[in-house]
Amino acid sequence: MTLDDALPHLPRLRRHARLLTGDASRADDLLQDTLEHAARKAHLWQAPVAERVPGAALRAWLLTVMHRRYLNQWRDEQAARLEPLDERHEAQEQHRPHEQLHLRLDLERGLAALPSAAREVLLLVCVEELSYEATARVLDIPVGTVMSRLSRARERLRVLMSEPARPTPGTAPAALRVVK
Repeated sequence: MTLDDALPHLPRLRRHARLLTGDASRADDLLQDTLEHAARKAHLWQAPVAERVPGAALRAWLLTVMHRRYLNQWRDEQAARLEPLDERHEAQEQHRPHEQLHLRLDLERGLAALPSAAREVLLLVCVEELSYEATARVLDIPVGTVMSRLSRARERLRVLMSEPARPTPGTAPAALRVVK
């Protein structure tokens, strides 16, 4: 695997990172971290002999790397929140993109409200168009778990899209509407 091999996948990887993080700058950082890690571990990548869709296995591998880097960053953030914060960190804690949901699209509001496990499966299957098997490999979970998480995520998103959104402090309530 070379960087040239990964170039066609960058738009999809960036989109997936943005949907995972909910923030453009954090998504760019995650994408860069993913590509750096993939470049360091390129010797571990083995292209399959025959692929139905050219590049699909590399894309799945890059998504797996991104997923694991995202989880590592999330764990690090959780650990950092447990440590005493100085003023600089307190300023970063004040920035909560999920509290500004009234500024986002209705679908993004619904996605942000989903549990991360459900959101990851929904994004990989519905947005990235991975098969259940490929999604299971990316997330390192059984195929049955992918199917049940996807079903619950779709149902929860339907409910979120049909009920009014909870207002954030200092904002007027805005209802989620169904986007076709």
